[in-house]
Amino acid sequence: MTIQLSEENGGKTLAVHVSGKLVEADYAQFVPEFERLVRQHGKMRVLFDMTDFHGWEASAMWEDTKFAIHHFDDIEKIAMVGENKWQHGMATFCKPFTKATVRYFDHADAAEARKWLDEA
Repeated sequence: MTIQLSEENGGKTLAVHVSGKLVEADYAQFVPEFERLVRQHGKMRVLFDMTDFHGWEASAMWEDTKFAIHHFDDIEKIAMVGENKWQHGMATFCKPFTKATVRYFDHADAAEARKWLDEA
């Protein structure tokens, strides 16, 4: 499995750890869980951990685009944690596709990312 999900902060934060290469089927797991949390808690905060992440297959990229369009308003903050220069660039690239405040953190600063997500 390339996506691991865990609820934090009473369900207000969703920690998403992706590794390897995402495929379309990964979104069948992720999207319903995300939508359930939004129905229960409203706007979400997301910790997107890209440690050992290698990108998307084309069909998964399309699913990601559809997710971003559909949930444009549903995310308050996104902390992107990564280990590669392209992952840092991805944090900047995704900003026009969400109303969320997006910030990149190096993998070594994952604790700081969690702290930032918890701030009001």
